[in-house]
Amino acid sequence: MKIPFLRFGLATLALTVAIPVSAATSLTIKGLKGSLKDNVDAYVSAIPEDDYSTSLRFRDQLEGEIRDALKALGRYNPTITYSEAEGGRKLIVHVEAGPKTIIARSNIILTGMARNDPDFLALVRTSGLGLGETLNHGKYESLKSSLTSLALRKGYFDGELKVTRLEVAPSRNEAFITIEYASGQRYNFGETVFEGSQIELDRLESLVPYEKGEPYLASTLGEFNQRLSNVGWFSSIFVGGEIANIKDDEIPVSVVVKPQVKNQIETGIGYSTDVGPRLKFNWRKPWLNSKGHSLSIKTELSEIQPKIEATYKIPLDDVLNDYYQIVGGIRYVDNHDTISTETNLALERHWRLESGWKRIASVRLLYEDYTQGKIESGNLLMVIPGISYDKTRLRGGAMPTWGDKQLISVEYSDPALGSDTRLTRLRGRSAWIRSAGENHRGLFRLDGGAVIADSLSDIPPSMRFFIGGDNSLRGYSYQSISPRNELDLREGGKYMLTSSLEYQYRVYGNWWGAVFYDYGSAWNDSPEWLAGAGVGVRWASPVGPIRVDFAWGLDKEKDKFQLHFVLGPEI
Repeated sequence: MKIPFLRFGLATLALTVAIPVSAATSLTIKGLKGSLKDNVDAYVSAIPEDDYSTSLRFRDQLEGEIRDALKALGRYNPTITYSEAEGGRKLIVHVEAGPKTIIARSNIILTGMARNDPDFLALVRTSGLGLGETLNHGKYESLKSSLTSLALRKGYFDGELKVTRLEVAPSRNEAFITIEYASGQRYNFGETVFEGSQIELDRLESLVPYEKGEPYLASTLGEFNQRLSNVGWFSSIFVGGEIANIKDDEIPVSVVVKPQVKNQIETGIGYSTDVGPRLKFNWRKPWLNSKGHSLSIKTELSEIQPKIEATYKIPLDDVLNDYYQIVGGIRYVDNHDTISTETNLALERHWRLESGWKRIASVRLLYEDYTQGKIESGNLLMVIPGISYDKTRLRGGAMPTWGDKQLISVEYSDPALGSDTRLTRLRGRSAWIRSAGENHRGLFRLDGGAVIADSLSDIPPSMRFFIGGDNSLRGYSYQSISPRNELDLREGGKYMLTSSLEYQYRVYGNWWGAVFYDYGSAWNDSPEWLAGAGVGVRWASPVGPIRVDFAWGLDKEKDKFQLHFVLGPEI
């Protein structure tokens, strides 16, 4: 008995070894396209590929996933057939989606104050669940969750779904929807209570973006939080509606803040081809007293352009948009044929107008001792009143998909005001961002200026125009372009005009490629137009847009190539 059994075991082992292991079965699904194909692919992807086979058991599992995927999009009567290829190693599924299931009854009812709310009515209108539309289970679930979410955002805290019913008659390819949402009343903003603040109450109340009794809106609380953050007085901020303490249809708002540290210090070290090594030291006191006054001192040390500037800010009734600033500083320049010591002291009044424009009226005292182009030297004392208007509109985060920025300013100096010379300086700038779809962006900039004076010697170098660099003509170094004197040294211009046209394409995720063309001139008598062009890389980083440009000065005889690296907004 032992010998036959041994022979049988050896024979079985040999047979097992001799039979090759078949390759894994592949799967192909045909007959679907668009959203139907995408949804079926998503459902089928839940089955591990190692489980693929041509067995009846696998086919039953596969068919169940396909039918569920099609039901979700309103196809309840598909036809599914199978075929095999490559000797059984490939399973082909042929799917006919079948007729659409049409919504034969759509009974979506809003009761309470939401029945006349435009946002709720728009939500129902655009839900895709109207009579005659194709049933989509995702849209049905989405409407239910969207009703609840919208109610919380708009202060309908008693809202609830009373009835949610979806019935399907597969034999008739019809669906019947009933949703009843009872919103109850909408609550209003109540008293705003501050806790932990070191700033006077009237200053804080100017930041509140709503009036007591206004309808509650969560986004308004978000705006309030942002305003508190923007003033810089606090290290932590909490803003929330106290739903548990609702009284007389009003929700109290609790604001808990923690004072910012009294002293903030920032240091940095950097290098650029225009300035060389730089050491930065900034000191800021975010708040000096209970009225919210603040002080900042910025220092930058470099071989050719050291400077120091102090700013004292005095907020008024509208602390974010209405304030005075006293600004003073000293800057030394030894660069591009200019040697200058510039001392400034200015008083500025800032407003934000209802139109969205920001207005700044200022009076500036300027004393400048300079040598320009080795020929011209002197010193000028000037009292310069000025006014400027600017407006910025942006949509779309770190890399805005739409936006524009406008700026216009006028400065005037006259001996009647105590100045050594008479001049008028005009400046205007316009920049635009527009997008086509998600992957194409365009950027256009136009920048111009003029100084009206009897002679160039009446204009200090700091008020003349020198162009070139990352924000004017790329392909040329910073402020390297200006009219030249008889020694072929830069003397600065009375007039300036530059333009830039740029196209960007999203390469992957937050990375963009760019091509650009810049054109402009700075002149006294007649312009000599120069052009620059190049390619660049853009990254919408967590700290803001980062730009790297490889630029060529098309009208330069040598040293045509320039590399520009910029961190910050594009306009």
